[in-house]
Amino acid sequence: MPDSSPSSSRPPQVGRRTLLGAAAAATAAPVVLGSASRAAAAPAPRKKPRALPGGGDLGPNVLVFDPSTPGIQARLDEVFRQQESAQFGTGRYALLFKPGTYNGLNAQLGFYTSIAGLGLSPDDTTINGDVTVDAGWFNGNATQNFWRSAENLALVPVNGTNRWAVAQAAPFRRMHVCGGLNLAPSGYGWASGGYIADSRIDGQIGPYSQQQWYTRDSAIGSWLNGVWNMVFSGVEGAPAQSFPNPPYTTLATTPVSREKPFLYLQGSEYRVFLPEKRTNARGVTWGNGTPRGTSLPLTQFYVARPGVSAATLNQALEQGLHLLLTPGIYHLSEPLRINRANTVVLGLGYATLIPDGGVTAVKVADVDGVRLAGFLVDAGPVNSPTLLEIGPRGASRDHSANPTTVQDVFIRIGGAGPGKATTSMVVNSRHTIIDHTWVWRADHGDGVGWETNRADYGVVVNGDDVLATGLFVEHFNKYDVQWFGQRGRTIFFQNEKAYDAPNQAAIQNGSLKGYAAYRVGDAVTSHEGWGLGSYCYYNVDPTIVQHHGFAAPVRPDVRFHNLLVVSLGGQGQYECVINDTGSPTSGTSTVPSTVVSYP
Repeated sequence: MPDSSPSSSRPPQVGRRTLLGAAAAATAAPVVLGSASRAAAAPAPRKKPRALPGGGDLGPNVLVFDPSTPGIQARLDEVFRQQESAQFGTGRYALLFKPGTYNGLNAQLGFYTSIAGLGLSPDDTTINGDVTVDAGWFNGNATQNFWRSAENLALVPVNGTNRWAVAQAAPFRRMHVCGGLNLAPSGYGWASGGYIADSRIDGQIGPYSQQQWYTRDSAIGSWLNGVWNMVFSGVEGAPAQSFPNPPYTTLATTPVSREKPFLYLQGSEYRVFLPEKRTNARGVTWGNGTPRGTSLPLTQFYVARPGVSAATLNQALEQGLHLLLTPGIYHLSEPLRINRANTVVLGLGYATLIPDGGVTAVKVADVDGVRLAGFLVDAGPVNSPTLLEIGPRGASRDHSANPTTVQDVFIRIGGAGPGKATTSMVVNSRHTIIDHTWVWRADHGDGVGWETNRADYGVVVNGDDVLATGLFVEHFNKYDVQWFGQRGRTIFFQNEKAYDAPNQAAIQNGSLKGYAAYRVGDAVTSHEGWGLGSYCYYNVDPTIVQHHGFAAPVRPDVRFHNLLVVSLGGQGQYECVINDTGSPTSGTSTVPSTVVSYP
């Protein structure tokens, strides 16, 4: 198997603009002509680059199984041994199962490992066994079980209940569990997740020690308990609204949703299915046979391998191809420029984009229907002004009929090495749907410190009518989320303020103590949020006081439902929940202060 040991940081590549500038300077030198008149030689015509092929092999880190494949369990165990504790390693894997029935498997998932079925329905691919995430590698603590996923499978757990003890960036999508689902590690240690969508869990879901969770457009047998913030939208069988005790926020439907694209097999041909948009969605998309949507053959995708240049990826996009990013790490010397409506960029196995030289990793034009899904953006050591930009500044087109979706796209600053970015994600295009993201300024790992992995802002929303379903944003030096667009909506928000603030002065925001986790701009007249939580753990200076977790203009159409702030073990305190409303946290008690409705 390929080596997964962390590689040393690569030096920044020479930017394309620098090379072009040097070439332009050379060609601009004056030409001295002799006394005889002669015409300057015409420049040689530029060669048009050869067209890139679509389709192709998925590469060595996509492991494809069918029921007759020998040694499946041994291969799964080999990948898990390599990835179990490789939190900041370079290994990336996708484990794909062709339709059929598999018996007696336990697929344990480590870091940067995705498992998925290759049918059109989860029930096309059945594992009589388990897909397990536990926390033995971290002494029973599941709060760092990041970056792994399960999709498009039916599971019949051996003991009736499958264990999925994950933290952030670990989606459970389009799954059918013929039994129960346990979201806690064995021993019921700490856990901090999580996200389920388009899934059917026949039995009970037991979160046990999970601090927060969001479940969308699914069907469940029952839900056992809640710790701080459990949010449901469009979930058949969800518990009734009861925040703060138990802490359930329940919406009957999800206003707008469109499920993530996925790879599947039609006969022997790989295709990518593109689920259609739903409004007021409830329940799974695949319950009555074939899901609704369209599909594309793999021949319409440029199948990228690690090591390919950003210029080649952009050539593929300009040529009209979509991108399938196979597992691995991609260094970008220029942004990926997505200028064509309905372009799909789909990553497998946590394909990771690293912008070099301070460039933006991905820039999307103000066009309809772009789908970004399933990849990680890792900030480089040279500060990037932004890492992901959806629409240019001033974008204003109406995309309500065919929005851009950002799904399981995760952003990291630091942790795997020094990284910096002023703003991680900027959303300028109207009607964009952010469906499950974790935008994380690292609080542990390599290259971590108040200035070492400086990142002032997490997510900035300038576009109108943007919807976020499952928004996880943590540890930024200033505001974690700023929302300036009109009619924005967020269903579920999880936040931790930056642990490593050195002192009160470092986070002072004018006359305010600290920057809100989630701030709605002063000019906004309409905004709504459900089930939003912010936590503080100022362990460098536990005397730090944060005035509030949430800030918003006081207007009748700027509304919040079910807010909470928590001081973790008394390491820092909140004075209020939102603006000047809500009780302070107190002492060493890790008990939420809540506001059920605001204003």
